[in-house]
Amino acid sequence: MSFGKDLLRKIKSTALPGENAHGVFSPPYRPVFTYDEVLTKNPKFAAVNIILYLKNDEWHFPLIQRTINEHDRHSGQISLPGGKREETDKDFAETAIRETSEEIGIEKHYVRIIREMSPIYIPPSNFYVYPYISYTRKNPEFILQQTEAVEVIEFPITSFLSLPDQPEIMALPTAGGNEVPVINFNGYIIWGATAMILSEFSQLLKKM
Repeated sequence: MSFGKDLLRKIKSTALPGENAHGVFSPPYRPVFTYDEVLTKNPKFAAVNIILYLKNDEWHFPLIQRTINEHDRHSGQISLPGGKREETDKDFAETAIRETSEEIGIEKHYVRIIREMSPIYIPPSNFYVYPYISYTRKNPEFILQQTEAVEVIEFPITSFLSLPDQPEIMALPTAGGNEVPVINFNGYIIWGATAMILSEFSQLLKKM
C-alpha cells in the first residue's frame, strides 16, 4: 500500500477509530474516565500535532525527544510536538500550530489543519489533550527549542503498515518499571499517550 497525493483528502473523510485504537497501546494500569469525570479533576488543556510533509516522495511526520527536566513528568520521552493551550489561542488547532512552530521551528503560516482526532486524558500530568493532523507543503527546516526538545525523529507513515497487531511489551524505567505496550521505531521507544494517539492514526491509515 502506498500513500499518494490524495492522502490528505482521505484522512479528512475517513471515520476515526477512537478509543478502541487508544486501548491497544494503553498502559494496563491506566484508569479510564468519562469526559464528565475528567472535568471534575480540573484538567489542564493542551494540543499536539501530527504534521505531515513529503520527503523523497514519501509522507513523514516529526516526533521529538523531550529535554530532560526534573519538573516534567514526560521528561526525556518521545512525543508529538505540542503543549499547553494559552489564553491567547483562539482554539486548540491554534495551540497545535503555535506549539509546533515554537518547538521545532516550522513556520505557522505554512501549516494547514486537516482534522482533529479523538481527545485523550493523561492522568499522571492531568492534561486533556486534543490531537490534530496537519500538513505543510514546504519542506521543514527543523529548529529545536532547546528547553523542550533535543532531537527530531522523522517518522515515515508507511512504517505504520508493518506494526504488529499485538504491540511489543517492555518494562520501562520511565514507566516506573511497569510493563507497557510500546512502538519500537529503530530503537526509539514510544509509549503512553503518544503511542495511543499514533495507534489511532495508524488505524485511520489502514482503513483508507
